[in-house]
Amino acid sequence: MPSAIIPVFYAISDDFAPYAAVSIKSLTSNADSNDHYQVIILHQGLSDQTKASLSALSTPNVEVSFKALTQSLSAIQNQHQNFLRADFFTLTIFYRLFIADMFPQFEKAIYIDSDTVIPGNLANLYELPLANNLIGAAPDHSIEHVPPMVDYITNALGLPANEYINSGVLLLNLTKLREEHFSQRFLKLLQTYQFDCIAPDQDYLNTMCHGRIRYLDEVWDAMPKDPQYAPVKNPQLIHYNLFYKPWYFDHIMYGHYFWQYADQTSYKDMLHQQLNDYTTAQRNADRAKLTTLMTKAGQLPDTPTTFKKVAATGVPIRV
Repeated sequence: MPSAIIPVFYAISDDFAPYAAVSIKSLTSNADSNDHYQVIILHQGLSDQTKASLSALSTPNVEVSFKALTQSLSAIQNQHQNFLRADFFTLTIFYRLFIADMFPQFEKAIYIDSDTVIPGNLANLYELPLANNLIGAAPDHSIEHVPPMVDYITNALGLPANEYINSGVLLLNLTKLREEHFSQRFLKLLQTYQFDCIAPDQDYLNTMCHGRIRYLDEVWDAMPKDPQYAPVKNPQLIHYNLFYKPWYFDHIMYGHYFWQYADQTSYKDMLHQQLNDYTTAQRNADRAKLTTLMTKAGQLPDTPTTFKKVAATGVPIRV
């Protein structure tokens, strides 16, 4: 059985509040009334309206709270590679790497990206044992059919492509992360080598935690794919990764789950209007940005400073 409180973290800015609201609504709708959750929203400034809208999603057994982060992200902000990915990522992606140090009262927690819905009971994820592993995460099967990404993972990160995890859903062993001084080791690597990455926080987690990852069933991080690929049966948590967003694109795999919960939030009309207003030109631009990112992935193994090349010199990357 889960402990008295199940901590669940999101990291957002105001722009991502509508999607976080849908995710939290789905969590509360499917939570067992005997389980108690503390949903903690990490941020660097949210409007009073956003806080009020998200706080209103609290239930008798799910408390929504907020934690403003004061740490400087200048070392991360100043890395040029992050500007390339600004269309898909924001600096809030790095907050998950510091949860262990920021919340010493917790031994274990769940981190979830805001572009998710949770049709399953999240306590079932929390209950999974981690033993000596640092994190639990699902392999990112969305890259298996993308040759530039397979090349990047194998030859830039130095990992087997089938063991590359997606960091949008994490079961965190906060005790072990603190014992290993994970955040300090991350910052040292970041500031010393400034690796050019495709998915910044995700690539550091993959390379640093490899060998100490509990691989989760894909039902806990089911990501939409192109129509020729089969969906995951009975998904417990759906992650609308990259441009597979049902609020921008019609007929996205698992899209009906999103609207089931979106229509129960105060953002319902805004989200439907967002879908209606999104133009073909904008959708084509999204696809073009992803193509640019994949081109970059194919080039990175040939750059002078990669995780694989640095590890080959004897520098310890893995925790």
